[in-house]
Amino acid sequence: MTSTPTTRVGSIDLGPQWLFLVILAGLGMVGPFSIDTIFPAFAQMEREWGVTELALQQLISVYLLSFAVMSLLHGPLSDALGRKPVIIGGTLLFIAASIGCALSPSLGVLLFFRSLQGISAGAGQIISRAMVRDVFDNDQAQRTMSHIAMIFGLAPALAPIVGGWVLGAGSWRGIFWFLTAFGVVLLALVIFALPETHPPEQRSKFDVPVLASGLLAVWRDSNGRRLAFTGMFNFAGMFLYISSAPLLVVKLLGKGEQDFWMLFVPLISGMVIGSWVSGRLAGRMSGRRLASLGYVISLVAAVVNLGLALVPATQVLPWPVVALPFYSFGIALAFPILTLAMLDLFPRSRGAASSVQSFVSLVANALIAGALAPAVGFSLWSLAVTSLLLTLVAWWLWRRHLAVTHVEPHTTVDAPAYEPTDEM
Repeated sequence: MTSTPTTRVGSIDLGPQWLFLVILAGLGMVGPFSIDTIFPAFAQMEREWGVTELALQQLISVYLLSFAVMSLLHGPLSDALGRKPVIIGGTLLFIAASIGCALSPSLGVLLFFRSLQGISAGAGQIISRAMVRDVFDNDQAQRTMSHIAMIFGLAPALAPIVGGWVLGAGSWRGIFWFLTAFGVVLLALVIFALPETHPPEQRSKFDVPVLASGLLAVWRDSNGRRLAFTGMFNFAGMFLYISSAPLLVVKLLGKGEQDFWMLFVPLISGMVIGSWVSGRLAGRMSGRRLASLGYVISLVAAVVNLGLALVPATQVLPWPVVALPFYSFGIALAFPILTLAMLDLFPRSRGAASSVQSFVSLVANALIAGALAPAVGFSLWSLAVTSLLLTLVAWWLWRRHLAVTHVEPHTTVDAPAYEPTDEM
């Protein structure tokens, strides 16, 4: 009988590396599952409670705002207490919040428990990024982040399909019972199979002023701010389509509660393939070139998408989703580079760096879901032009970052790659 090979990095025994990656990816999937599984249920909730579409969109924005606020604490807490205890605490709260959502008698109560879901869901997603950099160097870190992104990328495609299946078998409450079960499985895996990657001798002091100063140090660094906003705009155009799914699939394309896969499968397939390609090219193409190539591909796809949206003959399926896989492919090429570049700026406070990067993106996503998506979701062309503009801003910020720093992303893990500056 042969045993499963294990991986040891320094003094850390990761166990089977595939299981380590699956657990980290599963933790990252909590967020997409919490958002996307409920999209097919909007119509049923609207009928049950007699509320508007705009009110239901707040189920997303409230979740994301809570996620964003707490994201500022998850990373620094893991820097001080260790990665694993914070993940376990967050997962326990997520399970309790999901049960509360399933039992909610009104939209107001559901919004409260959605806020608790948001507070807890970010623990695994944010800390898992820091754990990758805790144990892997440079090209291996890029490959690992890409592999996790591949698995993680399946969540937005699977979530609305799962939500539709659950809805077909019962009511919208079954979706939150599914999330409860998902949380229980993750909790067991974290407790019994996930190693601690941040040993006590490397932890920061558990002191509120110290934790706050770590966050402020990240924010005050102009390179850190720029990378945080670059990552935010990099994903914003794609998230616009994700958060507009109930409007796009049902209202604009005239499909039903079981048809959300028509948007999510093309959109997410590009992200999964892009993540795979990014991992394959690690060490063969510089991070600068790879991320820049990703932006070129995304911009070309966004222009094509806008052109198709403006022509009446191509405003019916499959044309509204033809360019989306190429658009998300380019986004996925750049994602690991942006994430690692941010973490490498602050090698002694990676949790804080991950928190700041996540906070900026989550606040933007909450605004997109609660305000921008309802405002521009009235037509295919308005969605297309808005996503193009968001990607243009991301590309400009990336070009600005390269011009200012003149260094290759993730070149070192022992010291900041850049000197902190105050210019934007």
